[in-house]
Amino acid sequence: MRFSLSALAAALSSATVLTSCDAFVVPTHIRGVPTCVSPNAKACRAIDASKRKRHLLSTVNGDVAEAVDGDAGSTGLAAVLSVALNDEVLDSSDKDATEKEEPYKLILEEVPPASYEVTSTPTSPGGSGMVHTLTVHLGAPGHPEPILIQTGKIGRQASAAVTLTRGESVLYATASRDKDTRDIDFLPLSVEHQERFSSAGMTSGAFNKRDGRPAEHEILVCRLIDRPLRPLIAEGWRHETQLLSWILSYDGVRTCDPLAVTASAAALWLSDVPLLKPVAAAMVGYIDGQLVLNPTLEQMKHSRLNLTVAGTKDAVLMIEGAADFLPESLMVEAVTFGHEAIKIQCAGLEELGKVAGKAKKYDSIKPPAEGLKEEMYDMFASKVDEIFDSDLSKEEQSAAISELSETVMKAFEEKYPDDKSDIKSSLKDLMCSRMFAKAKAKGTRIDGRKLNEVRVIDSEAGLFPRVHGSALFTRGQTQVVATATLGDSGMRQKIDRISGMEEKRFYLQYSFPPSCVGETGRVGAPGRREVGHGNLAERALIPTLPSEEEFPYTIRVESLVTESNGSSSMASVCGGCLALMDAGVPIKSPIAGIAMGMLLGDKHGVSDENAVIVSDILGTEDALGTMDFKVAGNQEGITTFQLDIKCEGLTLDIMKKALEQAREGRLHILGEMEKALKEPRPELPKTVPKMLTMKIPEDAIGKIIGPGGRQIRALIEDFGLDNIDVEEDGTVQISGFDREKMEKAKELITLLTSPLGGGKGRGDKTPKAAYVGPEPEEGKVYTGKITGIHDFGVFVEFMPGAEDGSTPGLEGLCHVSELHVERVRNCEGFMKAMNTDTIEVQYIGKNNKGKHSLSRKAVLESKLGVGRKPNEGGGVKKISAPKDPPSQEMTKEEVDVIAKAIEGVSEL
Repeated sequence: MRFSLSALAAALSSATVLTSCDAFVVPTHIRGVPTCVSPNAKACRAIDASKRKRHLLSTVNGDVAEAVDGDAGSTGLAAVLSVALNDEVLDSSDKDATEKEEPYKLILEEVPPASYEVTSTPTSPGGSGMVHTLTVHLGAPGHPEPILIQTGKIGRQASAAVTLTRGESVLYATASRDKDTRDIDFLPLSVEHQERFSSAGMTSGAFNKRDGRPAEHEILVCRLIDRPLRPLIAEGWRHETQLLSWILSYDGVRTCDPLAVTASAAALWLSDVPLLKPVAAAMVGYIDGQLVLNPTLEQMKHSRLNLTVAGTKDAVLMIEGAADFLPESLMVEAVTFGHEAIKIQCAGLEELGKVAGKAKKYDSIKPPAEGLKEEMYDMFASKVDEIFDSDLSKEEQSAAISELSETVMKAFEEKYPDDKSDIKSSLKDLMCSRMFAKAKAKGTRIDGRKLNEVRVIDSEAGLFPRVHGSALFTRGQTQVVATATLGDSGMRQKIDRISGMEEKRFYLQYSFPPSCVGETGRVGAPGRREVGHGNLAERALIPTLPSEEEFPYTIRVESLVTESNGSSSMASVCGGCLALMDAGVPIKSPIAGIAMGMLLGDKHGVSDENAVIVSDILGTEDALGTMDFKVAGNQEGITTFQLDIKCEGLTLDIMKKALEQAREGRLHILGEMEKALKEPRPELPKTVPKMLTMKIPEDAIGKIIGPGGRQIRALIEDFGLDNIDVEEDGTVQISGFDREKMEKAKELITLLTSPLGGGKGRGDKTPKAAYVGPEPEEGKVYTGKITGIHDFGVFVEFMPGAEDGSTPGLEGLCHVSELHVERVRNCEGFMKAMNTDTIEVQYIGKNNKGKHSLSRKAVLESKLGVGRKPNEGGGVKKISAPKDPPSQEMTKEEVDVIAKAIEGVSEL
């Protein structure tokens, strides 16, 4: 099939306005390649949707004239399409130009049915110890690898230790406790998880090359481990308990997050810590219309669901995940699907506990004082009802509860002097039961609201004049100030993980200062709670963001909690969404979030039909209730969810009821948000830099950056740009506020990166011109031009090319070890200190890869009398220095500068 210029011009003329990037969007006509035309630059960008290759085309009077990084347009449309479509000139023999990329098809391998087996073998021939191994086959299509949990071989001094193996991934988890108890009224449980870089054959990028403090993703896994296990440790356990887990080997096939939960739960189950039931976890994806258990990383790229479920064989304890606007019914189905895999793992752990588990140390749990709860109820139930029936603000209610607590302690501490923690626990149980009774009997809550009623909402967008986007979201006594900042790709958040370097184009950062609850405290690095809440709100907004092709900006949202009385994370979702809309980000639809709670008369056992579900919970309802279920999404479906409970499990019927009630509340909140801002601003704020994207050959990146970054800094300064960001694949983002200067900078970059001045572009297959001058002489000293500075050394053009520029000069590498007679720790700092574009180097031959090697060190040694001379049989021979070498003629300032550079000072 052949296309004409007039046909493409007609397509361009039918374009519609895309306000987010100030450009026209052309319908897809050519092999699934969307085309973008900037009205200011009169240029369009053709993007290969399958390979994300960008090419710049310029248009003049509606016709395609030339490819900016290619030949002039005299060859017509075929040459232009040749660049856009991987240099294939379209003719009648080509494939159909309207062919679309084939959708991903899920293929799952059939596996044996679910089963488990426990085996025991001696630790060594004749040894007294035993190694016990649980082998679990999940029976899920596409998951052929069994899960092996082994104990008795490693970590035998811990209360319990296990290794968990799946494929070539191996985790090690331990459970330990202190001998002595603490006089406290809470469970002292701590969890740590570490992804060791060595598990993937890597080394940490830290200065000391040691795995350091927990990264954000490791903190999130710690929370995944803690949340399902904490409610199942026997009430009254006051021993300091610690769970540790490490990834020792990682195969890169599937994520290890659910395995970390199962491994830690297995260690705790086999220890003497009184865990009531075994716990396990599973991950669920939704791909090609199918639910998939523990999908691979490759499958997850095509999944509309990322769900982690943890629970016992009887009920669900925790869910965490994100979805792409999926309905509530599918969420319940996915949780049910994941729970089936949990059941078989828990059944296997029960059997493993029979042969390898330690006796639970229930005798260290001091039973509550006899008659204390009954006396507490008789004396103070009416007082608790009085507080909950009063229409009090948060501050007034907190003051009343504090006063009641002091009265209770005075009334019972003389009679029960050794049971202070039990007195506090009994008062908390009393308030929980009275709050449930009020909701069950009257259908109202402690602040007078109905069970499904959302607090009064007030929202405002555009608070701050210089901020790209801002919003104030207030729901009752919970308030958030959210801001959105737009930037180029250099603003992306980079995360180093064992699965590889991850770059986040969008990220949300959540702050919870002590002032938001009227207190004082530590302010600094975010705590685990802040990391978890920020990640939850971030996941809620990701599905509504435009693609990078539609909106090339990097987006950062900050959420500052200014008041808190329940569910500040869901307020961050609402405020963050409004801030994005205020910044002009063309989101697909507004997103809102709500936190659901559950009240039970007795928090022991699994939730039942008597459970009361409440919408938009208060801080008191969160503290005294048994569930915190956060759900966010738009009018069509869910984008994120998180479930935490304090009882022994949640039935699927209760979960379904909570999701339906959450949907009603979410739709109400979306309606209230619409009053502040109905849709994204039609234009970006004036404070947002404009963006141009272009592509250069990868081997020309150094020409833009220049020695020590001089070239790129000069470009930014000369054209008054905000920034120029160059990626490894040759993608260049130019950001600034003057469109005309940005276009001129782009033209200059095109010239700089073209060997012959015109530029053939990435798609040109013409062989690169080679050096044709005389061969260098080994041992000879040359004065060369610095062409590139890297951590490993300096590239130098030491043999000139043709005067007319038809052929390039000859380049060589002066390795960092050959820069000076002393060790150079920082190459860039050293070259900055020299402040020169040329250096003297000695040619020392070719390395084992056939590349030319240079040495400045040899030149200096020669001047000092320590030199290298060619051997008679070839090569270079080093000669010794005289006893008293002549001193260098350098000023004191020059010596100081070189010395500092050698010590690694990068900024002088």
